[in-house]
Amino acid sequence: MMNSDASKLLTLGYDLDAWNGYEAKISITTDISPAANSHILICGMSGSGKSYFENALFAKLIIAESGEYHFAEYKGDDSFAYLRGCSRYYAYKTTLQALDVVYSRLNARQSGEDESNHPITLIWEEYMADVLSLVNEDKKAAAVVMNKVSEILLLGRSLSVRLITTMQRPDAVAFPSGSRLNYGVVIVLGAAIKSIYEMLLPDFMEQAKGRIFEKSEGVALLQASQLYFIKVGTVQNSERMRQICVKALS
Repeated sequence: MMNSDASKLLTLGYDLDAWNGYEAKISITTDISPAANSHILICGMSGSGKSYFENALFAKLIIAESGEYHFAEYKGDDSFAYLRGCSRYYAYKTTLQALDVVYSRLNARQSGEDESNHPITLIWEEYMADVLSLVNEDKKAAAVVMNKVSEILLLGRSLSVRLITTMQRPDAVAFPSGSRLNYGVVIVLGAAIKSIYEMLLPDFMEQAKGRIFEKSEGVALLQASQLYFIKVGTVQNSERMRQICVKALS
């Protein structure tokens, strides 16, 4: 686990082997201080527990760090229905508005127009599906979107702008110029899909070889150097979790 100020640590889950072997809850954490690369990529096929993890992670992030949050959701999943009506929740076609808002803030900070330094986080649910749909409609518009995402991933850390994206498969088509490599935290949940591992964990294939993951289990790669096997914990108070997330987006 990474050493840092406790107030800037985000718990991702628990050590899977300790959980299964000893029923011990050993937290796997990541540094979310401004000095760290805290862009997060979450992958998982249907039934992997990805949406459950995302809800819990969102609430934990809010508790760990006060800041400005925006939530873009392309498919309108029922798992996030409780967020509908929040002023910084963007659904379906309006997801690109969320990107424009956050990207504009990034540019304003870069130019010095915006001198604030509080964290700004955009959570983009099903980013890949959103981009692929746009590619089919308007390739030029899709290229603009992907370039904005690439710029946030490249410059966001120094300007306190964070991107969290979730998807089933992180195909290179939605990450031009290798921008997929600019995530500091990579989470893959559920059954090990070789193609996903090859895209995200090419240097750690041998360590994960032979592993079988159930729902809400998987791997976490931190800063491209530290690999952990994780178990997503159970949310004890779902209503409290929802209240925290709603307040952050309102």
